[in-house]
Amino acid sequence: MSSKFERILTGPALAINNFLDKTPKIYNVYFVACISTIAGMMFGFDISSMSAFIGTDSYMNYFDSPGADMQGFITSSMPLGSFFGAILSSFVSEPFGRRISLLACAFFWMVGAAVQSSSQNRAQLIIGRIISGVGVGFGSSVATIYGAELAPRKVRGFIGGMFQFAVTLGIMIMFYISYGLGQINGQASFRIAWGIQIVPGLLLFFGVMLIPESPRWLAKQGQWEKAEFIVSKVQAKGDREAPEVLIEISEIKDQILIEESAKSTSYATLFTKKYIKRTFTACFAQIWQQLTGMNVMMYYIVYLFMMAGKTGNTNLVASSIQYVLNTVCTIPALFVVDRIGRRPLLMGGAIFMMIFQFGLAGILGAHAVPWPDSPNPTVTIKIPEDNKSASHGAIACAYLFVVGFASTWGVTTWVWVAEAWGDNRIAQRGNSLATAANWIMNFAIAMYTPSGFKSISWKTYIIYGVFCLCMLIHVYVGFPETRGKRLEEIGQMWDENVPAWRSASWQPTVPLASDAELARKMSVEHKENGLIEQDTHSKEGDLMGQDTQSEEKV
Repeated sequence: MSSKFERILTGPALAINNFLDKTPKIYNVYFVACISTIAGMMFGFDISSMSAFIGTDSYMNYFDSPGADMQGFITSSMPLGSFFGAILSSFVSEPFGRRISLLACAFFWMVGAAVQSSSQNRAQLIIGRIISGVGVGFGSSVATIYGAELAPRKVRGFIGGMFQFAVTLGIMIMFYISYGLGQINGQASFRIAWGIQIVPGLLLFFGVMLIPESPRWLAKQGQWEKAEFIVSKVQAKGDREAPEVLIEISEIKDQILIEESAKSTSYATLFTKKYIKRTFTACFAQIWQQLTGMNVMMYYIVYLFMMAGKTGNTNLVASSIQYVLNTVCTIPALFVVDRIGRRPLLMGGAIFMMIFQFGLAGILGAHAVPWPDSPNPTVTIKIPEDNKSASHGAIACAYLFVVGFASTWGVTTWVWVAEAWGDNRIAQRGNSLATAANWIMNFAIAMYTPSGFKSISWKTYIIYGVFCLCMLIHVYVGFPETRGKRLEEIGQMWDENVPAWRSASWQPTVPLASDAELARKMSVEHKENGLIEQDTHSKEGDLMGQDTQSEEKV
């Protein structure tokens, strides 16, 4: 089926790639990351454009006051589409390139946004969100692996973390847009907001024309000249003899040789004895990111602040502070992830979030009272208005939880999963599967949360606190440190079953050449190849001269 699918797309894909190759390019890795991670900004736009309106009269009246189950399905329809998009992405990204997958991301997102903004009923809204979700699934799966393939090793964590920063920036921008449009009475408020979502799709669509293809993908297609040119432009301003360029090309060649000597890969390859452990761990990294409870805070923050006694504009303003914190606290994580490492951030973040999930549950459990005349059937408890200290304490726990997530798991999960495979042969399919695990869990949480609030109210936060404890244990025993390591080294750690808690100080048993040694070796090979080519051309010239003289004599 996949080969038939590929044959159908081959002609158009080649035409698109040829067109993209002819457009002007910008090779600055930070600019490239800014374009590719617009896919993350789309996800952020979706979160805010839904959370800002689910408590408004205009939304409730137009869509006939959806109950807890229906609102859960409306919200979760986007991550449901993202699940399928993440799975499908490898069938486009691997044969046709990363840029075409990003174009598919932009296309589905814009179509979905148009369908949402023109929604006449719940069914059309759900369909539009599913279509947009397919686009986000493509982007979230491809953007992170594309950044890891293109970025120099020293800033790989920073570039990988930019995806999460784009998510937080999208949440904040769209929330304030929605807040302003929410002052409009009637359905125009949410229709304009959902229509504005087309803008990041357009930015990504045209931005893809300015960025290069992944050099690792080009090398896999046998286009070594293009691959070497792009690596040199990204890492050394066009100097093909620079040590970092020679090292990168050498590593790509090693990976391609491994791939050519192995059987063709499929999703089944991820579950073979060699890869099953890293597949399980990477998928759980994405699952744990959802089970922190962060998207409960993002999708349904309006419900939380209703429980804390905040309503109307006061609720929205309090919610907006959380979105600002989410964005601001992501920035230091981009710099710290390459200095401290992945494991300390993941474990520290799990402890921090666990404390504030339990704190929030404790405050609501001790001070909230039943709310029989609640304007929203999902929210059944409320802290009395005269208990300001409890209300402020609950809000503070929510804010501090977001600080903990944004500065640790938000960034680090995407970085670690993109690096963890240790083998470029399975990286794209593995990343697609792990991202799909993230989205299906996102769907489950978005679907369950309104019913959870309605049924067990504040006890919902205890569940996520327990999950934070579980992920702390799993990271300690099962997540190896990947900071600053080459793909070959990460692969060796998995193959040798190095204990995760010893991985930071582990040295490969099969020594790998140092960067300096590798650069010297590659430089010599480069020069020898150049001399051989010159000698070959010289001999060919001599032979041609001899042939010409013989012809003249004749």
